[in-house]
Amino acid sequence: MATESITSFMSFLVPLPDLPVLILLSVFVLTALRQVGSLRLQIWQVMTFGAISVLLLGEISPEEALGAINTDVLIFLFGAFCVGEALNRSGYLAWLGSRIVSRARNTDQLVLLVLFSTGILSAILMNDTLAIMGTPLVLSFSRKYDISPKLMLFALAFGVTTGSVMSPIGNPQNLLIAVDGNLDAPFVTFLCSLALPTLICLIIAYIVLRLFFRQEFGKSALIHSQEIVNDPELARVAKIAITLMLILIACKIFLVEFLPSWDFSLSWLALFSASPVLLSRKRIEILKNIDWATLVFFVSMFVLMESVWISGTCQGLLGKISPQLGSVPTILALSIGLSQLISNVPFVALYLPALGSGVSQGQLMALAAGSTIAGNLLILGAASNVIIIQNAEKEGETLSFVEFSRIGALITFLDAIIYYIFL
Repeated sequence: MATESITSFMSFLVPLPDLPVLILLSVFVLTALRQVGSLRLQIWQVMTFGAISVLLLGEISPEEALGAINTDVLIFLFGAFCVGEALNRSGYLAWLGSRIVSRARNTDQLVLLVLFSTGILSAILMNDTLAIMGTPLVLSFSRKYDISPKLMLFALAFGVTTGSVMSPIGNPQNLLIAVDGNLDAPFVTFLCSLALPTLICLIIAYIVLRLFFRQEFGKSALIHSQEIVNDPELARVAKIAITLMLILIACKIFLVEFLPSWDFSLSWLALFSASPVLLSRKRIEILKNIDWATLVFFVSMFVLMESVWISGTCQGLLGKISPQLGSVPTILALSIGLSQLISNVPFVALYLPALGSGVSQGQLMALAAGSTIAGNLLILGAASNVIIIQNAEKEGETLSFVEFSRIGALITFLDAIIYYIFL
C-alpha cells in the first residue's frame, strides 16, 4: 500500500510516459545506434521490433493493429516501387539522369540541380515517389563524378521533403489539409502561400550542405558521359509506366482543383501506372527486387504509431496548450516536434479538428509547412528519408541518425524561421 502511494505521488509530480511512447523512444535510440553488440540493425527491423513489442505487451489489440495499416499507402508505394525498379534496372533512369545533369559544370551546380529538380518534381510526383526513383540516380552521380555519396543522399532527402511543401499532392499530409481544410482552390493557395518560402528553403539547404561538405565543393569540372540503356525492352515498358503516372497526376491535379467529388486515390494512380511493368515479361525479376523491407517498415510504423495515438499522450499535450493552438509559431513548433512521435499524417489528422471551424488559410499553410519540414529534422520524421536510406543500404551506402540530425536540425530551424516570416 505504501509503495503504491509513493508511486502514485511520484507520477503526479513527474508524469511517466506511456509505454508505447517509451517503446517509440527506444526505437529512436536503436535507429540512432543501429548496432547491438555484433548485430547490425536495419531501420525496418528496429521499427518491426517496436510494433511487435506493443502487440505482445497488449498496448494495441490485433484488431486495432490491422485497422491501423493504411493499405492506400502500401499500394501506392508498391506501385511506385515497381515503376522505379523498372526504370533503374533497364538503365533508362541513368540515361535520363545523365541528360538532366549534363549542363552541370561542377559540384556546386550539380547539388543545386539535384535539390531544385527533386524539390520541384516532388511537388508534382509526391516526395516518396522521388525518393524511390532518385536514390539509385544520385548514387550513380556519386560514383560517376567522384562525389561523396552522403552529400548526394542529403541533397535528395532535403530536396524531396522541402519541395513537397508547396503542393497539395506533394505529400499525404498536405492532401489531407487540402481536403479536410475545405480549400476552394488548393493548388493556387499552396503555391501562392508556400512556393516562394520553399524555394528560399531549398537555397538554405544548399548553403548548409556547402558548410558541412565544404571539401566536396570547388573541385575540378565534371566530365560527362552518355549512359547506355542496357535493357531496351524493359526501358520501353518503364517509359509507358512513367508516362501513365504523369498523365494520371495531371488528371488528379485537375480533379482536385475543379471536380473534387470525382477525385481518385493515389493508390489507384500508382497501381495503374505500374500495370505495364506488372504485365511485362520481366515482372518476376522486378517483383523479386523491389524494396519489400520498406513495405514491412510501413506496416510496423502504422501499428506502433497507432499505439502511441491510442495512449493519448499527444492528445493530452494538445489539450494542455489549447488556447495557443492557433498561433503560427505554436503550429510550426508542435508540427515539427510531435510529427517525430506519431508521424506527420496522424498529427495533422489530430490537429485539424483541434483548430476548430474558424481555421484560417494561414493556419492551414503553417500546419502544412511545419508537418512537412519535420522530415528534415530526424530520419524517422519523413517516410521518404527511410526509403532513401534503405535503398541506399542496398548499394552499400547509408546516413546515420547522428549525421542526419546534426545537419537536419540546422536546416529545420532555419526553415521554420523562413515559413514564420512569410506566414
